[in-house]
Amino acid sequence: MLPTPGVELLENVCDVEVNLGEAPPTRDLLIRKALDVDGILCLITDRIDAELLSSASNLKVVSSMSVGYDHIDVETATQRGIYVTYTPGVLTEATADFTWALLMAVCRRVVEADSFLRAGKWRIQWSPMQFLGVDLSGKTLGIIGLGRIGEAIAQRARGFNMKILYFSRTRVEEEKEKRLNIEYVSLERLLSESDFVTIHVPLSKETKYLINEERLKKMKPTAYLINTSRGAVVDQHALTKALREERIAGAGLDVFEKEPIDPHDPLTSLNNVVMAPHIASATKEARSMMAEVAAKNLLSVLRGEQPRFLINPQVSSIRPLSEVRMIM
Repeated sequence: MLPTPGVELLENVCDVEVNLGEAPPTRDLLIRKALDVDGILCLITDRIDAELLSSASNLKVVSSMSVGYDHIDVETATQRGIYVTYTPGVLTEATADFTWALLMAVCRRVVEADSFLRAGKWRIQWSPMQFLGVDLSGKTLGIIGLGRIGEAIAQRARGFNMKILYFSRTRVEEEKEKRLNIEYVSLERLLSESDFVTIHVPLSKETKYLINEERLKKMKPTAYLINTSRGAVVDQHALTKALREERIAGAGLDVFEKEPIDPHDPLTSLNNVVMAPHIASATKEARSMMAEVAAKNLLSVLRGEQPRFLINPQVSSIRPLSEVRMIM
């Protein structure tokens, strides 16, 4: 079920069929429904692969309500003249806020303390050693990936008077480094010097298991790892081992290799990790805007107009927008 703005925009000009409920459509149903449609507005839970794209003979546009698009076979879509769009930017602030929520929750042991209180274990009004966490002020923050969200993280870190290191595929311009008071370093240096490491890269062949056992060993035993990007960017087995052996102090995770995470996954038994069910962008404002932008992207293509957020611009040389246009 999509937030209202997106559905209403589509229903004004298109025949729309909406998957009702919270669960994604089954694989068979998704392929069957895609057979004759001109456009698909999908979520990260929908696998839009070569099999589906090849069977959808009328398909002109796939609009994903997401900032990541590893669930879509963009190469096959491009070859078939199918435009692929997404919704970056609109969830930046919500995701940056939630990243900080995870970071602060784990380093100040908020979830542990909440559970302790609710279980009726609070017996002493105040104790100097109870639920000791760590300060943020003056510490070093390492940002892996300085896109929109990474930059928003850096802006917030300035309020905590933190030293900010960053590693990204492309170094940003000097003016931005000065404005954000950030320093470009190697990934190895970032991991070895940071008190907090936060990940903001898309999932790709290059970034899968970017944080593996060897790189976790480079982190300080007092450091915390925060991931609100994609689960497979981190080797979850290696992270679990590092947390269990206290080779790092803790982690805050909104994403996992397998989602939903198995209730019996070893991570769920550890006190030094705070976990959330992929909700970093889950504000009313952000999700409504994501749905609206996804709908507008889809309608732009069907109107023969350049969509605001196009993943595969090279598709226009295979099927120009003038050939796609079907609504005014």
